[in-house]
Amino acid sequence: MVQPIHDRVVIQPEKAEDKTAAGIIIPDTAKEKPQKGKVIASGPGKKDDPNTVKPGDRVLYGKYAGTELQFEGEDYLIMRESDILAIID
Repeated sequence: MVQPIHDRVVIQPEKAEDKTAAGIIIPDTAKEKPQKGKVIASGPGKKDDPNTVKPGDRVLYGKYAGTELQFEGEDYLIMRESDILAIID
């Protein structure tokens, strides 16, 4: 697995919706980028500011936050903890 350093976090984005609530199938070209995901790994944080998210947390992040990464056939994002907007219960 990829182990982030400093205040970086590795997130596995949730899959984009395939259908609307009414059952209309959404083509790949019209799908929205997901803004929710699961924390896979978290760095220790900055010297005086430890990271508050931990592996397993579901989070909400900005639409264009992070850097996309593919590792062992899976899609991930690496971003700063400050790019995370909220932890979802």
